[in-house]
Formats: sequence, structure tokens, C-alpha cells
Amino acid sequence: MDELVISNGLFFDGHGNPPRVRHLGIRDGRVRTISESPLPAGPDTRVIDATGRWVMPGFIDLHTHYDAEVELAPSLSESVRHGVTSVMVGSCSLSLAVGTPEDLADQFCRVEAIPYDTVRSLLERKKDWETLGEYFTHLDGMPLGPNVGSFVGHSAIRAHVMGLERSLDPAVKPSSEELARMEALLREGLDEGYAGLSIMTLPWDKIGGSRSIRSRPLPSTFASWSEYRRFTRILRERRRVFQGVPNITTKVNVLLFLWESVGLLRQPLKTTVISMMDTRATRGLHRLIGLASRFFNRVLKADFRWQALPEIFDLWSDGIDLVVFEEFGAGAAALHLQDAVERKRLLEDAKYRAWFKRQWKSKLLPKVFHRDFNQSRVLKAPDATLVGRSFADIAQERGQNVVDTFLDLVARYGPELRWYTVMANDRPRELESIVSHPDVLIGFSDAGAHLRNMAHYNFPLRMLRLVREAEQRGEPVMPMERAVHRLTGEIADWLGLDAGTLAPGRRADVVVLDPERLSEGLDVPQESSMEGFDGFVRLVNQNGGAVETVLINGRLAVDGGVPTPALGRERGFGRVLRVGSGA
Repeated sequence: MDELVISNGLFFDGHGNPPRVRHLGIRDGRVRTISESPLPAGPDTRVIDATGRWVMPGFIDLHTHYDAEVELAPSLSESVRHGVTSVMVGSCSLSLAVGTPEDLADQFCRVEAIPYDTVRSLLERKKDWETLGEYFTHLDGMPLGPNVGSFVGHSAIRAHVMGLERSLDPAVKPSSEELARMEALLREGLDEGYAGLSIMTLPWDKIGGSRSIRSRPLPSTFASWSEYRRFTRILRERRRVFQGVPNITTKVNVLLFLWESVGLLRQPLKTTVISMMDTRATRGLHRLIGLASRFFNRVLKADFRWQALPEIFDLWSDGIDLVVFEEFGAGAAALHLQDAVERKRLLEDAKYRAWFKRQWKSKLLPKVFHRDFNQSRVLKAPDATLVGRSFADIAQERGQNVVDTFLDLVARYGPELRWYTVMANDRPRELESIVSHPDVLIGFSDAGAHLRNMAHYNFPLRMLRLVREAEQRGEPVMPMERAVHRLTGEIADWLGLDAGTLAPGRRADVVVLDPERLSEGLDVPQESSMEGFDGFVRLVNQNGGAVETVLINGRLAVDGGVPTPALGRERGFGRVLRVGSGA
């Protein structure tokens, strides 16, 4: 008899086939049968009545920074409770697979806005791996919640081979021996089942810590394109993925990523970058880059994918502690200072303010952040009269330049001033065109990072809601089975993962959800203490009760909408996803 039966649910297979009412039998972590007729149940069989519910494969989050959180809270319940059963780490050139605790914390924490002391002490206490293979063995031994796959992080291996300080020196080029060692590490990673290589070319992601190297860009940004090509030759040969972050401020070098993917007279290179979005700073750019990728994929035989979120891209900030301020020199100078007194002194300095204003208002400097203080709202402040108002409104009342008002408030209140803005994807029709684009992979949640700034953990549910609402108003964006495919099988197939589809013999990673609850409840964030992070409070999503049941490897991970006590404490849920292993 089956250990678990899911009966009467509208079943989506993850391949994009039309849904049908089916009954699923699960045993030994696998789907045993998918039946048109009811399945028998023994005395020890658990039966889940999914009448009126949707049953589908677990969702895949292809872009997270859970590398640190998985060590402290391996349940990763913030994603699992929204139906995510597989996550990718090692994104944006960052990885904890190789390197010293101090080097890894310096590379990882400021970029991803994660508590430095917690991560460094964790690595000093717990790191028992030295190689890429040992890192996967370490993860294999953990009580993982979701399945975990990884990229090889270029910054990590570059710093590991060259030494962190040399890897950050623009005058130092890696020797031929060092390049060969990095190539060997990449091959080792691919042999172990890593999905590919991630790189970083965006210079406003900075080194943290307190050493003299603080505030330099990540090691990967100092590589020449010829260095990247040594790796892409290997990736192309092995048909693995090249994940990159282009310089999204200038936007020009995305053409290099597109060209690298070209498949004329050679094997196309699977290439994915962030991100296609309808930004307030550059309206219409998403249409242009969509046309560019269509040309490269269709005419030049590339295999290129944008990553995109199916929701409004909004940001929360405590004072000036927000990554978009790294985009220009004056903002980065403030974030360089860790001491609150020194930062306050800088923000009040007249010369600094003049510099900040020039860059903030410059029409010549390229930008991603809209830099419009009308498009802001104070959420919390010691002065209650500020709450609910924009910085522009407050400045008008004070008779001040709005930049002076912002800097005054940040200097006075620091992180006690919490505010909100929308950066992109605020036009519904444009967002629908993005999620429908054939060159898009749905993802880029950055889950596990920017803990106080972003809350995109439930993006798969928002995708399903977007498609369902369009269908209900008679303006369909795509069939629902296609939406499910975009969140599951499409991503798994492109990355080469054993995940994302349900069929007899396949691993039972399953989500049961109530479609009637795909509503405004998905847009309600709240602050919540993080397990293992010394009481650190992050911003998390709600799911409005939409997700009722989640199975990972056939085990109940979420029951009645609540993560089970065993999740993250017992082995047998998630596993390491090794590309090419078939298991």
C-alpha cells in the first residue's frame, strides 16, 4: 500500500500538459502511481483530500543566497512554506564552498546585507570542508529542508587561488598557473555536479569586514573577459550554465554575455543574467533587451535567459543601508563607514552633501535606482509625524532641498528611520509581458539575502495569481499549466536538475494549494526573527493560507500550512541536487 495518497486534486505535471483530476500514490519518497480512479488506502496510509485544490511539483528558486542561512537553519522554512522545494545557491560569484572564514564573510555579508559577525563566527566554528566536493558532502550530511543545488562562485575560487588581496588589485593579473588552478577547480565542481559557474561584473557589490580591502568590488569584477572565456570554454564543452550579473548601471556589457551565448558554428552556451524588469529609472528598457535576446536566440542560435520576478520589485531600507546606494560614489562612501558616529559626521558635512546632491541629480550618470524622493514613504521613525509621508512632502513642509531633508533624517535617526519605495514592475501590463517572454526564467528572489530590504520568497504564488487574475478578467496571459511549467519543469530542464516534474518513479516533491487563496494576502510582509541569527529580524512574506501541503522527497514538510517539526531537524527531506547524477 502507499504511504500517502493525494486524492481528487487538479493535477499539473510540470511538463506543461493540461491539468486533470488525478489521484497520486506515494511510497519510499517517490511517486508510485498517478491514477484516474481512486487509489486504495491501507490502515497506515495517510490520505490528503485535495478536492478543489491544485496539485503540482514543488517550485524551484533558481537564484538564492541561502549559503549562510542553510548552515544555521537548514529547514529554509521561509521558502518551503510557500511551496519551494528546490533552491540554488552559489549565485553572483559568491559561495562558501572554498576559502577562509574571514575571506568568505568579507565577500558575502556586505553584498547580501547579512549580519557579518553571525556569519563569520558560524564559519570559524563550523567550517569542516576545504574543497568543492567536501562542501557537497557536508551539505549531504545536513538535515536539509529543500533540495539544494549550487553554482561554483568565481569570486570564491579567484580569492582562494590568488589570495583575497591580490584578487582585488586591478594591477595584478592571475598567472598562468593560477588560471590553470581556477580551471581545475571549475572542472572539479562540474564533476561533483555543480550546475555551472557564476560571475559578477557589477562594481557596486563591495567587500565588507574591517580590513583595508573594505569597499573594494568583489574579486570577480577584476577579471578580464579573456579570463571569463577560459571558463566558458569548459562550460560550453560540458553544457553547463554560465550565470552572471552584468554591470546593470551602464548596461552595456550585457552584450558580451549575449555574444558569449551564441551557438553559430559552436555549441551554444547556456547563459543567464539578472534581470529583466520594468524599472522606473529606465522605462522601456525591458522591451529593448527582450528584442536583443530574441535576435541572439533565434538568429544567432544562442541559449540565453533573463531572470525575472513576476511581481512588483519593492525595497525597504533602514536609513541609508540599502544596496542601491552603492551605485554611486557618495552613497558608497557612507556605506563604507561602519561606525555610526563617523557616518553621522560624514552625512552632516557640507562638502559631502554637495557631492551627494551632484551625483543624485546627475543626468549623465547611468542609474538603476530611480532616485526620486517623491516615490518613497516613511514607515517608522522616532518622530511619529514623519510616518506615512514621502521625503519630498517632508522637505516641502520644512522649506528644504529634499536631499538635505533625507540626509538630515538619516544622520539623526540612522537605521531607526525605515522607509519604502518601489523600484520596478509597477505597471501590470508590462509585468505580464515580462513573465510571458520566451527568453525569461522565472526567479531571482535573492532569498536569504537583503534580509531587511526585500521579501520575494513567495514569488511562485504571485506568478500563479497574476496568471489566474488575467484569465478571470478575460485577458489570459498564458494557460495555467504553462505558468506551472515556468516555475518547475522549465527551470529544472534548463539547469539540468532532477526536479520540477511529477511522474511515476520521480521524487515526490509536491505542493497542494488552494487557488481561491491566491489573493491580496500574498502582498502582506511582516517582520520576523530569524532562527540562528541572534534575534535578527527580517522581512518575510505571507501566503494567505494558499499553500496547504508540501512534500519533499515524499515527507510532509508543510502540513495544514505550517512547517512540520521534523523539517530542518531530521534528514530525509531535501538532498543535494547534482547535475548529471540523475538522482
